[in-house]
Amino acid sequence: MEQYNNQMTNKKQSQQALKEVKQAVQGEREDELFYDYLISEAPTSEEKEIIGSIRDDEQRHNQLFRMIYEDFAGMEVPIGGEETFERPESYLDGIKKALFGELRAVEKYRIIRRRLPRGPYRDILFNIITDELKHASKYNYLFTLNSNMNNSSMNRSAARQDTSKFTPDDWVKYITPLVNRALAEAKEGINPEHLYQEFILSGVLVGLGKNPQEAIEQVEEWEKTGTSQLLAKSKMSRYFKY
Repeated sequence: MEQYNNQMTNKKQSQQALKEVKQAVQGEREDELFYDYLISEAPTSEEKEIIGSIRDDEQRHNQLFRMIYEDFAGMEVPIGGEETFERPESYLDGIKKALFGELRAVEKYRIIRRRLPRGPYRDILFNIITDELKHASKYNYLFTLNSNMNNSSMNRSAARQDTSKFTPDDWVKYITPLVNRALAEAKEGINPEHLYQEFILSGVLVGLGKNPQEAIEQVEEWEKTGTSQLLAKSKMSRYFKY
């Protein structure tokens, strides 16, 4: 009788695990759109590469979950309903959402692992959980990095540099952050028209009194909000290479 009860308990746990595996797989299209958004908004090549590596891991996890489901159910994961993507308010908000999403996934996958039979499936879940913890650490790095950049921008605004007596060389040094960023974006294959618009306009704003960081942030805000229709239009083809 005890053996029968154990078998029934194990069967029930496996069925629940199967249900949770299916939920982990569904929502794949929404996740894809979310990663595309983060990569498009990431300000540096390093950040794009980090998010891209996380996306690749998640796609591999998805395939592993599909394999587990098919092995247990004898069929592919059913196609879910229509998926929608809600754009975060900002890149930083998106990173925060992703960070807490990874932490929730760890808790969910730990439960699935406990409900699976002992053997290779548990090992697969252990490796996936380890990846999720690694992802959370990476997102925490990105969140801290961008939070510090925002704070630095606020501090620079509070203590604005006096440029009234700048020599030409002083100006060249002052706009170095803009030059470095333009060079980095050029290597990424951004549409030259958009690149010229973005950084010449930033230079105009620097001449009107903004510091380089404030200037580029202002231009990016005009792009994102559509305040400048011409910037928004050229941004649509920002990764087009001639």
